[in-house]
Amino acid sequence: MSEKRPIWTKNFINLSISTFFIFAVFYALLTFIPIYVMSNLGGSAAQAGLAVSVFLVSAIIVRFIAGMILEKYGKRRVLIISVLMFAISTILYVFINDFTPLLLLRFFHGIWFSLVTTVAGAIAADIIPPERRGEGLGYYGIAMNLAVVAGPFIVLSLQPILASQVIFMVLGVIMAIGFLCAFLVEIEKDGRVRPRGTRKLAMDDFLEKKSLPIATVGFLISFAYASIIAFISVYAESLGLIQTASFFFVVYAIAMLLVRPITGRIFDAHGPNVVVIPSCIVFAVGLFSLAYTDSAWMLLLSGALVGLGYGTLLPSFQTLAIEAADKHRSGYATGTFFALYDSGIAVGSVSLGLIAGLFGYSNLYLILGIFVLLIIFYYRWVIKGHKAA
Repeated sequence: MSEKRPIWTKNFINLSISTFFIFAVFYALLTFIPIYVMSNLGGSAAQAGLAVSVFLVSAIIVRFIAGMILEKYGKRRVLIISVLMFAISTILYVFINDFTPLLLLRFFHGIWFSLVTTVAGAIAADIIPPERRGEGLGYYGIAMNLAVVAGPFIVLSLQPILASQVIFMVLGVIMAIGFLCAFLVEIEKDGRVRPRGTRKLAMDDFLEKKSLPIATVGFLISFAYASIIAFISVYAESLGLIQTASFFFVVYAIAMLLVRPITGRIFDAHGPNVVVIPSCIVFAVGLFSLAYTDSAWMLLLSGALVGLGYGTLLPSFQTLAIEAADKHRSGYATGTFFALYDSGIAVGSVSLGLIAGLFGYSNLYLILGIFVLLIIFYYRWVIKGHKAA
């Protein structure tokens, strides 16, 4: 029996640390920008929402051309440039004192976030041994999930004691460390697959068609998860549990950390169904639990269930999307997956708000619990085609 090739190489560790800092800054700004718009720039709640959404719009647009950029310029070059530009964009917030320049910066920042997260995910898939890809991408995903807690914690801890410009500078320093870690990542030289020369653009330049079916499952799951990101604090406040809400994602992260190493190994050893279907059920139970929450312990229990369920689904679907494509198109596969994933978050944040306005948050989570259970049947249909291919 051959010895397992290692996952925790120097390159993997540096890439994971860099990814953690990138997502920590992303979630920190996601939390802090609305506060900054309303408190420092005198903007409205609608303007605060626009400052958040314009970032996602540019990120989603760039996802569709990210694979082509990676193929043309090489993954390591794109990694270094995109991390550097993401860091510079973070520092530029220090000099913003009006809403319009902020919107332009948010759009510009979203471009580099899209590129760096796409190329980092593709490199992670490349440097992890193929036979351990489910386990490895599960570990890599921990960096993103921990950032959900770390980013908001940093800015909410600093906001009462530091000026906004100083907070942006702190985030800039964090990104400087992230850039250093990214710079230390070494990968095999990835040559261009297509000849240089002029040619007509084709669908393959924007999407990886083989990864598209599983990416649509990711879209549906992220659509449901948007209800957690966008409305959990509002829902908790309506229940008089706003203080408990701050611990929701802490419990989420702990639950995810406990289960992720186990589910990754099960995924590689026994296939995706053994992981994905139970995780969908647990995610749905977490949403049902939210629908009937009336106490702090129930809210935290819901956070644990969502962490166990959804926290396992994201790396599982990402792994399937990458496995569906040819190796040299891992960048296209990653870009396709996250384009649909980000779109699910964006569409869900808007449309689920309308549903919550009509039926209330409790009924919204009840409906989404049923919705996630129905996704299982769609996933089963998609995975049959995946196995056949």
